[in-house]
Amino acid sequence: MRIYIFILFGLFNLTAFSQKETINFTEIDSLYREDQFYFSFTYSNLQNPPQGFNQVKVSPGMSFGFLRDMPINKSRTCAIAIGLGYSFNVINHNLGITNIDNQNVYSTINTSYDKNKIALHYVDLPLEIRWRTSTPESHKFWRIYTGFKVSYLFRDQYKYVDSSIKIKQTGNVDLNKLQYGTYIAAGWNSWNVYAYYGLNPIFKSAKINGENIDLNAFNLGLMFYIL
Repeated sequence: MRIYIFILFGLFNLTAFSQKETINFTEIDSLYREDQFYFSFTYSNLQNPPQGFNQVKVSPGMSFGFLRDMPINKSRTCAIAIGLGYSFNVINHNLGITNIDNQNVYSTINTSYDKNKIALHYVDLPLEIRWRTSTPESHKFWRIYTGFKVSYLFRDQYKYVDSSIKIKQTGNVDLNKLQYGTYIAAGWNSWNVYAYYGLNPIFKSAKINGENIDLNAFNLGLMFYIL
């Protein structure tokens, strides 16, 4: 008899505890954040080219990362966000790079070739100011996010291939390790038009025919935000 009473008492306490811990998943979160993963797909249109420089084919790029949302008004339609990400850009061009006595010599290529490109890998630190029409009930809304991004170049590779020669170089000391620029993303729900403009040149000390190679990044594409 004592055993039955003990079991009944235990079941009663377990039921009471379970009722106390019941979570209401339908309750609206009025203190929501738009913490988001982001992905972008872009193409580069380099600005300030030196004489004779041309981009060939399409120069693609992509990025991904995470942004921490920090609302600054009561309705949570305005916010600041800071994040961490990775970006990768390929520049297809006619600029030849030859290493002579541990120094890079730059020239334009006027003959046919199969590949001539630079691949750039960055760690990104974006900081955004955000405006959106979001509500606690819906995550589909209009947005305009604009920001400033600092990028650190941790790997680069130059590759040239033609019918008889194959050249690969990494660690180009003429490239700027730090890149910084402004960007804007605007659109509806997950789909957003994206534009980025680099405020400092990709190269810091490269010259061609005595002229500085002051190429600035200008990337256009699509940005996707995913909760």
